[in-house]
Formats: sequence, structure tokens, C-alpha cells
Amino acid sequence: MARLARAHLGRRGGFLLLVGLGEVVWGFQFRFDPAPNPRGLTLLTEVAPLRAWAWLWVVSGLLAALAACVRSRGDWLGFAAALTPPMMWLAAYLTAACSGEYPRGLWLAAYYSATHVGVCLWASATPEHAPPPRPGPTASAAREGTAG
Repeated sequence: MARLARAHLGRRGGFLLLVGLGEVVWGFQFRFDPAPNPRGLTLLTEVAPLRAWAWLWVVSGLLAALAACVRSRGDWLGFAAALTPPMMWLAAYLTAACSGEYPRGLWLAAYYSATHVGVCLWASATPEHAPPPRPGPTASAAREGTAG
């Protein structure tokens, strides 16, 4: 069953499914935590409470997971959805760090940029299938000096 799912989803789809489900879990964590920690997220909490922002993670995660079933290069909406919440958290932490409100926000912004944004951008640029090997001389032809 796992092979069938992998064959249907491919590399990009598998990534989107995994990230999408992770974002759904992350969103529910903010949603159901009795007192989610808003430190460094003032840029967001001035607009809405963290429990409301949790729905951004959940909806974005669901969109990414649904886009996993779309063929490669048609899955751009899933990658855009997967990138939206971490980009917003990155911006909030960076703003808090630069304003001096939350100096630790610089490290959290670096974390989000590397582990969430960077990895999503890398995966979105990854082709579904590896390109075929480049044609070139065979090893024996290269040894004999007959390579063209």
C-alpha cells in the first residue's frame, strides 16, 4: 500500500503531504493549547489572537496535503500554502528582534527560514523525477582514447 501511495504521490507530493499534515498538527497545537505563548509574535497578535492564527496553519496544511495529489508543477498552490504560515511567523519574529522587543526572535526567524521556508523552496524546485544521466563516453572508450 505504501508503494502504491508513493507511486501516486511522487517525491513532491510526498513532501507536500508530510508538510501539510505537520502544519495541521502545528495549527491544532496553537488552537488547543490553554495558553499559547505569543512572545515575539506581536506583529500577528495585533491583528488577531494566536488561536485565530492557528487556523492559518490548519487551512494551509490541508491545502498542501490536498495539493499532494496534483501532478508535478501543478502543485504550486500547495507549495504556496505550505510557505504562507512560516513566512508570517518568520516576519513576526524578525520584526520583534529588530525592534528589540524579543531579541531571541532573530534565532527563531533563522530557524523558520532554514527549516520551513528554505526546505519548502528547495522541494518546490526539485523535479519529480531525476533527469536521465548525461550521455558521455563509456569507461572503456575513455581508457582507449577513442572517446569522441
